Amino acid sequence: MLSKIIAFLKRDFKSEVSYRFSFLMNLFSILFSIATFFFLSKLIGKSVGFQLKEYGGDYFSFVLIGIAFSSFLGTGLSSFSSTISGAQSEGTLEAMLITPTKVSGIIVMASLWDFLMTAFDVILYLALGSLLFGVNLSKANVPGALLVLILTVTAFSGLGIISASFIMVLKRGDPINWLFGTFSSFVGGTFFPITVLPVWLQKMAYLFPIFYALRAMRHAVLQGFSFMALLPDIAALALFSLIILPISMVAFKKAIKFAKTDGSLVTY
Repeated sequence: MLSKIIAFLKRDFKSEVSYRFSFLMNLFSILFSIATFFFLSKLIGKSVGFQLKEYGGDYFSFVLIGIAFSSFLGTGLSSFSSTISGAQSEGTLEAMLITPTKVSGIIVMASLWDFLMTAFDVILYLALGSLLFGVNLSKANVPGALLVLILTVTAFSGLGIISASFIMVLKRGDPINWLFGTFSSFVGGTFFPITVLPVWLQKMAYLFPIFYALRAMRHAVLQGFSFMALLPDIAALALFSLIILPISMVAFKKAIKFAKTDGSLVTY
């Protein structure tokens, strides 16, 4: 298994380094994104301090964690489906699926590089936010944040595998990506606390794992909450993972079976 993981990572690393300019563009995009919200926070000032009291009262720190860690949602939702689409267009999907490696192993290993690069981006967000824009990360509960991150990636990956199942069958038009990629970022508190939303939308936020992920991550990184204080959100993310992952694996296997029966496995 380790040799297979290394092989996938070597493949993706070679592809990545062949586009060096893309790395620089990504770096500048992160920098400009941080700067945009920094100056927006200057405009907002202390007017939202009451709504952000449980996160320290600073809007820039609040939104920095939101845009940094919500990128794992985007990666989780898009990585698996893009891997499937890419393998279909390159004609390698069928060859991979007939190997002795389990289907679950193939889709996880094929997307591992994307998660590593997302983790690197998150580190850049936090480092630039701290070094250039003065975000205080001295209170961070790093072990607690890492546990929240692992559960977040697990839950988001399950959603991504379900998304890939739709892509396998429909080729285009994925309702999971739309629902959790667009709507959950709105109600999940990425850019603003959910307390500013109407009550009925606030209640909907509890149905999405991103809400618990961002709340726990802000409490761990900005406020230094202990494991016990983070436990309700950790338990919610663990529950999402336990429910979503088995469903996603079953859905993906059924999608492959349908595509093989339909004769559309290698079409895109």
